[in-house]
Amino acid sequence: MKCDMCGNNQASVHLTEVINDKVTKLHLCEECAKIKSEEMQSHFGLTDLLAGLMDLGPAMSEDGVDPSVTVQCPVCLMTYYDFQKNGKLGCGKCYDIFQRNLSELLRKIHGADRHVGKMPFAGKKIVEEQKDMQKIRSELNELIKKEEFEKAAILRDRIKDLEKEMENEAGAE
Repeated sequence: MKCDMCGNNQASVHLTEVINDKVTKLHLCEECAKIKSEEMQSHFGLTDLLAGLMDLGPAMSEDGVDPSVTVQCPVCLMTYYDFQKNGKLGCGKCYDIFQRNLSELLRKIHGADRHVGKMPFAGKKIVEEQKDMQKIRSELNELIKKEEFEKAAILRDRIKDLEKEMENEAGAE
């Protein structure tokens, strides 16, 4: 299939646009897709997206002062209001200072404020092993509380074996 924009190259990007309830399908080559992407970003930049998701009207406190203007990062001196205007944080400390606002924004964008998506296969295995280890340790603590020391000793040995396996796997990488 040829590119809908230039008509010369093979289309490798397939784009569906919905503008005013009208659906348009475009088949583009890589070069034309880059041009189209730049065009779309100029119309709908990240700042515009963030501004649309954030409360644009300043939330006034009881004394009539916008609290997001008064909260300021001690490192770069940026306010949350500045972030609302330009869509960029000033430094790493801003994440801590504006945590409450950013968590709300992330929940609006992603539906959650914690990463719950995919991870590399090796990372997934490590996380599963750590969860298993945590479960076994809490079982061990329960057995100790119940004074079932024979069963607890079996779990203790199992934990030691698992720790050795994890160390060996980490050393092999």
